[in-house]
Amino acid sequence: MTISKNLQGTNLEIALEGRLDTTTAPELEAELNQSMSGAESLTLDFSKLEYISSAGLRVLLSAHKVFAGKGGMKVVHVNEIVNEVFEVTGFADILTIE
Repeated sequence: MTISKNLQGTNLEIALEGRLDTTTAPELEAELNQSMSGAESLTLDFSKLEYISSAGLRVLLSAHKVFAGKGGMKVVHVNEIVNEVFEVTGFADILTIE
């Protein structure tokens, strides 16, 4: 998985490419923990994310909890496969998906 990040003002933008699974979820978690300090809001770009597992969902839930007390978190450009996982797991009701 490739992680691209960009801090614009207080909004942290992270784009993921590849698979967010048991192997790669710790990479995203470490990147978020390192980058969260100066950010008030988080935008996750999933336009190139091919797959997400329960390990990836756990990282998203943790980030959602952190940013819920700040400026919020949103997920953009979600494909059908990832969106179906969000629907089945109930994450579609928890996350802000655009």
